[in-house]
Amino acid sequence: MPYRILMIAPTSFFLDYGCHVRILEEARILQKLGHRVKIVTYPIGRNLPGLDIERTIRVPFHPRHEVGPSRSKILLDALLAWKSPIAALRFKPTLIHAHLHEGALIGGVLSRLIRAPLVFDFQGSLTSEMVDHRFISPNGMFFKVAHWLERQINRLPHHILTSSQNAAHVLTHDFKIPAERITVLSDCVNADTFTPIWDCGAEHAVSGARVDELRAQLQIPRDRRIVVYIGLLDEYRGTSVLLRAAADLLARGVNAHFVVIGFPHIERYQALARELGIAERVTFPGRVAYEQVPLWLSLGDVALEPKMSATEAAGKVLNYMAMGLPVVAFDIPVMREYLGEHGLYAPLGDAHTFADQIQTLLEHPPRAQEIGCAVRARAMARFDWMYAGREIEKVYGRILT
Repeated sequence: MPYRILMIAPTSFFLDYGCHVRILEEARILQKLGHRVKIVTYPIGRNLPGLDIERTIRVPFHPRHEVGPSRSKILLDALLAWKSPIAALRFKPTLIHAHLHEGALIGGVLSRLIRAPLVFDFQGSLTSEMVDHRFISPNGMFFKVAHWLERQINRLPHHILTSSQNAAHVLTHDFKIPAERITVLSDCVNADTFTPIWDCGAEHAVSGARVDELRAQLQIPRDRRIVVYIGLLDEYRGTSVLLRAAADLLARGVNAHFVVIGFPHIERYQALARELGIAERVTFPGRVAYEQVPLWLSLGDVALEPKMSATEAAGKVLNYMAMGLPVVAFDIPVMREYLGEHGLYAPLGDAHTFADQIQTLLEHPPRAQEIGCAVRARAMARFDWMYAGREIEKVYGRILT
């Protein structure tokens, strides 16, 4: 039976990163399975073909921070809280699927007003995110208030989807949510879109000529091995540690070049690269459209995930895996969930060991390719969006009966 799904997305959808990709791919697979999806979101963001997106009224300013918590988002959330019931009355949803805690709060109230069950897509602890972004202090009064509010929000939905086993543990252990109300739904990847350049027979593989052209545009000499990162640039994302690891590696004489793709704070990290004396070996292209990510990742010989947060997922790692890229990451639970025995890990925050692992891959290409093949096979076997769509359908079915 097809469902009418109202997705509440309290973010500037679509912005080509992280949680936006999960919202996008979930909506796409649910539509492919025959359901109708309406996404209600902020007035800012990029419209994508094939999606029914309804936005709040525009505001006379652009938020200072597109990523993470900020005071300017309070107004945007208020507008979304006003818009969501209006959209629901017209759309008449079978159920509400809310992303992020602000969406779950709005959806919790709306769920009771229109008597439609609520599914909460939990992508990390709200309190931990505020601490990670230095929005609140872990020792201050506002931490206790935020933790209390998060506890109340987590109790609103009929069911919670989490992106990792670690997130499920946070819900059951820290917030006392019953395990039977939680389903782990890992981020997934479209392995037909994210295809290695060496898989020449694949229909969607990026051509070597396009990669060579991009390398030439970036003025990266052909004899340099390329290390890639794509994602948000911030301290809790490990950007400073990544650059310090790059400086360590380059000081050893390794002939490498780092392509650090993402936003915000580009100027801050360009300045750090200059301070470390590696500016000529690090390229910051800025934001790259999601559709262009396979091309940019095709540049790489090795991919990095230096994320420091223990509660957030990291869907980009699945893109790396599907592209057949060996991955160096910090040893946190979610990375083990994705990469298993095929990841190269460093202790959390240890730039020197992180550099060691990159060097191992760059200096042993046959091993790097073997690992790349293994992680692609793992991505295709375990992290397929069609499987995820079927699991979401099962959750919907349980809460609607």
